[in-house]
Amino acid sequence: APAPAPAHAHAPLHAHAAAPASGSAPAAPAPGAGAVRGLVLVGEPEVGKYAVAARRRLELLAEASTRIGTTLDVGRTARELAETAVPRLADFVTVDVPASVLRGEESNDPTGELHRTVVHGIRDDCPFYPVGERLVLRPTTPHMRSLATGQPVLEPELKAAFGWIAQDPDHAELLLAHNIHSLITVPLLSRGVVLGVACFYRSRNPAPYGDDDRSLAQELAARASLCIDNARRYTREHTLALSLQRSLLPHGLPEQSAVEVAHRYLPAESGVGGDWFDVIPLSGTRVALLVGDVVGHGLHAAATMGRLRTAARNFAELELAPDELLTHLDNLMVRLDREEGGDDPAAGTTAIVGATCLYAVYDPTTQRCTMARAGHPPPALLLPDGTVTFPDLPAGPPLGLGGLPFESAEVHLPENSRLVLYTDGLIEDRHRDIDLALEELHRTLATDPGRSPEDTCQAILDALAPEHPADDIALLVARTHATPPDRIAAWELPADPARVCDVRAAAMEQLGRWGLEESSFATELLLSELVTNGIRYGGGEPVRVRLIHDRTLICEVYDASNTAPRMRQAANTDEGGRGLFLVAQLAQAWGTRYTPDGKVIWAEFALDAA
Repeated sequence: APAPAPAHAHAPLHAHAAAPASGSAPAAPAPGAGAVRGLVLVGEPEVGKYAVAARRRLELLAEASTRIGTTLDVGRTARELAETAVPRLADFVTVDVPASVLRGEESNDPTGELHRTVVHGIRDDCPFYPVGERLVLRPTTPHMRSLATGQPVLEPELKAAFGWIAQDPDHAELLLAHNIHSLITVPLLSRGVVLGVACFYRSRNPAPYGDDDRSLAQELAARASLCIDNARRYTREHTLALSLQRSLLPHGLPEQSAVEVAHRYLPAESGVGGDWFDVIPLSGTRVALLVGDVVGHGLHAAATMGRLRTAARNFAELELAPDELLTHLDNLMVRLDREEGGDDPAAGTTAIVGATCLYAVYDPTTQRCTMARAGHPPPALLLPDGTVTFPDLPAGPPLGLGGLPFESAEVHLPENSRLVLYTDGLIEDRHRDIDLALEELHRTLATDPGRSPEDTCQAILDALAPEHPADDIALLVARTHATPPDRIAAWELPADPARVCDVRAAAMEQLGRWGLEESSFATELLLSELVTNGIRYGGGEPVRVRLIHDRTLICEVYDASNTAPRMRQAANTDEGGRGLFLVAQLAQAWGTRYTPDGKVIWAEFALDAA
């Protein structure tokens, strides 16, 4: 047999070169001819230790990229950081964030308004400061040193961390008694903005934190900081949009006696939309009810909603019929779309403005309600006997398409009926069919027909509103009233100026029965002027007069002319032209509205200002 190879042969080098990264090496035969005489083994255990640690570190960072930042909520993102780090990096994690950051703002004094936002660990009984508590920390604590320098601070042995202990010796003693022995504090920074501080505590592993742990904690915090900043900026935009939305919605309901109204507005979690509602008193004790929904979310939708609501109120003041009002709103939406570039072929954009709307006008003197809708869900109607229906209104196109007609429908609403108007966020949900939602609305209304409008609103939201709404919800419930017949007086007289005195005398007698003698002088002057004008310019047709005793005294004169009167400045030498000026001085409000066969000139007197 050949002689054995010397001990310093090249086999060990060959085996070392072939060793895998884990630190173990396969046996390599010693070179030489003939039978194998021995084996050479070479290994480096520390190489395997570092490789496993590096692999676990990469796995944790990869997991952090998917687990942190799943929502646009600052508090939830901070908790995701803690849940990712426990238990693979730390046994306990606390995150402290300034109160202004939680509100979506940048903190002017991040060290002075820290609030405990997250406490998470392997046990629930560890005596950390509770969530929600404001922290007042000494400059010598690791937290404050991290915020001051912008760098992580490692305290391998908390028993010797005098700055940490000096903050609250009793509290530090409690934590040490729970075997918490090592700490890393890392500032949460993004774009140079301080967002808070994260603290990683170790208790089960007896080895103290080292530099590698500090680097890993810093990388986790850096990823979380970016997500927290995104959530903060989203929160700020969401808060601004919500503030704008709420400022544009009615802050209070106007005084009127036609309906008793309750309302709710529930914003979407993911972004404020353009839902709105309104209650608009009209002449003759009538009232307009309106709900609408602008397409999209955010500041643009809220601003468009404000413009639409203002326009709708102005059009309502013109006493337009519901279908005519929707036509004017449709034209407005087309102009808004054109102004914002929606019709620019070169820009490659489509319509960016659109909305749905439902407009209803209820008259308590006739108990009739005229409604029209533009692509909006139909209203629900609860009659006094408990019957629930969804009136078959013509759907109409959504606002913003342009050139398409709208139709009105009239329904009779007995006294104490409930008219329920809502936006599509109440019934449309990705997890629920619309027909099932309408059935649930039907069942909710029929369950207790005697509920007040406030209770009805709450019952509807409890039954149908999603736990996490993806769209805004606007809800309006109106219980109708009827004007008593003894509060209405009406007369019809031929187009004869000599008969004006007859209607004046009848009106004065009626005011006496109502106990409104103090208003008789002003009413007599106003009726003389309006009835005379109606006879003179009404085209020879009979003139009708109506008095309504409501919150105010309302005088209405109907004639067959479509020409609206206008007030003008009469010269000193003019014999006429002062009638409407007199009307405007006597009444607290006056105006004109058109009817299918003419017009109505109306005026209101305040009962306490005769």
